[in-house]
Amino acid sequence: MNPKIRTYEDLLEEEKRLLAILKGHENLMRQDFVGVRQGLKPVGNAFNFVSKLSTRDQTGPFANFGLEFGLDLLLRRFLLARAGWFTKIAIPYLVKNYASHIITEEKRDALIARVNSWMQKFRPKPPASAEYSAQDVDPRFYRPGFTGSASTASGTE
Repeated sequence: MNPKIRTYEDLLEEEKRLLAILKGHENLMRQDFVGVRQGLKPVGNAFNFVSKLSTRDQTGPFANFGLEFGLDLLLRRFLLARAGWFTKIAIPYLVKNYASHIITEEKRDALIARVNSWMQKFRPKPPASAEYSAQDVDPRFYRPGFTGSASTASGTE
């Protein structure tokens, strides 16, 4: 039911009334869209999960190689040792794809730092001696337990 507009003030009042109705409808539509998005969120999560299973994350090739090698060894050799050929092919493929998406850049950096610290324990360290510094040692002639200088190790005295 539209009121009759006779004066300019009536026109301004009608404009305010219609703008208020428009704002109310806009808010109602926003709430409906939020409800639809929340209702479709499980479908989006399912599609995201399926895409992680079917594709591999290629951002860290070295970390992915180590992860794939470890998972392949664990799954095919131990967990699925007595499974059929299809299971030995399909399950590691899906697990490796999903695992490549789980490890983010921060986790990759932390994993690389942990492996480096672990490897430092097994690398031989040259003995610290007062006779020569680490710069004097030629790594080609380094022998553990030898206390001579680098020049005597090379035979040029």
